[in-house]
Amino acid sequence: MTDIHIRTEGRAGRITLTRPKALNALSYDMCLAVEDALEAWRHDADVDVILLDAEGERAFCAGGDIAEMYQTGTEGNLDYGRRFWRDEYRLNAKLSEYEKPVISFLHGFVMGGGVGLGGHCSHRIVTDSTQISMPEVGIGFVPDVGGSYLLAKAPGRLGEYLGLTAARMGPGDAIHAGFADTYIPEADWSALKARLCETGDAGLVEAAAQPAPDSPLAAQQPQIDALFGGEGLQDLLNMIKGDPSEFAQKTLKTLTRNAPLSMAVTLEMLHRLRTVTALSIRKALELEYRVSHRIMEHGDFLEGIRAAIIDKDRAPKWRHDLSSVPAVDVSRMLAPLGKEALQFRERGMKIGFIGLGNMGGPMAANLLKEGHSVTGFDVAGVTVDGAATASSAAEAAAGADVVITMLPNGAILRAVADEVIPAMSAGAVLLDCSTVDVDSARAVADQAAAKGLGALDAPVSGGIGGASGGTLTFMVGGSDEAFAKAKPLFDIMGQKAVHCGPSGNGQAAKICNNMILGITMIGTCEAFALADKLGLDRQAMFDVVSTSSGYSWTMNAYCPAPGVGPQSPADNDYKPGFAADLMLKDLRLSQQAAASADADTPMGEAATKLYEQFVEHEDGAGMDFSAMLPRFEKRGRS
Repeated sequence: MTDIHIRTEGRAGRITLTRPKALNALSYDMCLAVEDALEAWRHDADVDVILLDAEGERAFCAGGDIAEMYQTGTEGNLDYGRRFWRDEYRLNAKLSEYEKPVISFLHGFVMGGGVGLGGHCSHRIVTDSTQISMPEVGIGFVPDVGGSYLLAKAPGRLGEYLGLTAARMGPGDAIHAGFADTYIPEADWSALKARLCETGDAGLVEAAAQPAPDSPLAAQQPQIDALFGGEGLQDLLNMIKGDPSEFAQKTLKTLTRNAPLSMAVTLEMLHRLRTVTALSIRKALELEYRVSHRIMEHGDFLEGIRAAIIDKDRAPKWRHDLSSVPAVDVSRMLAPLGKEALQFRERGMKIGFIGLGNMGGPMAANLLKEGHSVTGFDVAGVTVDGAATASSAAEAAAGADVVITMLPNGAILRAVADEVIPAMSAGAVLLDCSTVDVDSARAVADQAAAKGLGALDAPVSGGIGGASGGTLTFMVGGSDEAFAKAKPLFDIMGQKAVHCGPSGNGQAAKICNNMILGITMIGTCEAFALADKLGLDRQAMFDVVSTSSGYSWTMNAYCPAPGVGPQSPADNDYKPGFAADLMLKDLRLSQQAAASADADTPMGEAATKLYEQFVEHEDGAGMDFSAMLPRFEKRGRS
């Protein structure tokens, strides 16, 4: 990557930002690259210390690259920004908690995302050119990337002052406020880096330290503490307006330019964090993510970027006036996110997804929402928002940790396997979620194993609704190792994954299950048709059978009679939740397997023939498999 240079030199891991024309603004890909490097060096015995620096004279890092967030946000895609923030915040926590010394060389502008990258390291070096700030309230955001953690720990009320005014800190101020540790003239940096690489000894930083320059903030602190000691934004404004000093009036002018909601939320964040008994960066980041998750939809972030970066008119139209930010709006931005809360999950796997139809598309989308990287391929050209698009199945599979397939039949699975297995990396897993014949599943698993790959056959139950809602059930065949690697993905895409044994057993479980389902649905439909002819009310029949020995899933959860029982496709003109065509396919697979295993399945054979008649010779094609009921309604005994 041309924006960042990652390498090892002697005993040091080196990370250098290399886009000085953009003031080394931090992109999403750069964040991921830094995390990959940290993970690679975590257990590397040859790396004792990590060095973070940047090219150019003007900036270590002037913030995050927010242009892409603006574009995706204005298009209604909120997932990109949320995924960026989730991964960036995890990186911020990792830097703060890293087991080895991480030394950041903070020259020039260090703003926003730059603070998140360099401000949580074990050794933070500043110099004469250093200008550190958290300027987010000026673009309708709040101090994030762990900035609220540093602000909450700053002496007195410096956190409120720095967070609400975006004031810049020189080297003395940064050390006084707790944003940096050590002052070393930049002229001495090159020799220090060379010695750090040679020895891996972080103690050299303290040995090279020089007395820090004076801190204007320290001298100003009594007045800052007095002006910013109020409970709410309006309290602060009243105190500042009542102070005739030049400092107070200059501060007031600054506040009038920033987003009122952002300042009110920032103030509340700092007050909450100071009440936390054991304040940690993770608790601060979790609170920040509540705001990040909502800021594009319910805050001023997009308008702030527009005014400052896109149109550059410097005339944002904020949602609130400075004197009227409702407390309920502040509380709403900071309300818990429930299942959407920041979890600090490790960055997701690289996934190739082949087959993005009615089932595969929603499954891929759910993986993306949880931070996994998805590259998709579909012969019909279907794409999924947020996923990279490959020009071939092999391209989608290249470099993936897991390759997921959702395909129509065994012949196509075998053909796709011939293409993707040679492209896959050793140790990767081929996860087939199609419903195919057992022989094809086992043949593909053998082919994968011969190339050093894991293989799982994992057909699903739950239909399109389950794929969209992430509530599928997976019936899985394959090795314990491959199942363990794929288990986090099953947990995202479904509510249950049952490991049924070796390769092919997932398909065996699926076709046995669906043979029961097909037979049971026919019996349920026959019973309703008989009840009609006997003059038995359908609701009365349901009330009896659903609580008696005739209980079944096809009766109680998927009743084929319209207006009876829970909502089902019968109540929607039998538009398919599970198509009769697919039931016929699965029943045929059951009979193919029965023939191969020399199993006597007369009921399965009869159900297959009935669905074959219904789909291929009557009007069942394109209907739900429960549309057997109107078929039996029209027929007599003969």
